[in-house]
Amino acid sequence: MPKMSTLDMVALAVLIIGGLNWGLVGALGLDVVAAIFGAASIIAKVVYIIVGLCALYVAWMAASMKN
Repeated sequence: MPKMSTLDMVALAVLIIGGLNWGLVGALGLDVVAAIFGAASIIAKVVYIIVGLCALYVAWMAASMKN
């Protein structure tokens, strides 16, 4: 397994935290991001975008590790 860069580790951590948040949304109806920043706030939207970008990056990273 190649050594992970700081960016790789941060992206993976953000993705895990985001996944846990979505797990709480599905299981308990509790959205931690919305509870902290407000459901329709710009900051909450930015957080969701960052989680999505991290998911894309980690998917790309995983796909490139196969080669």
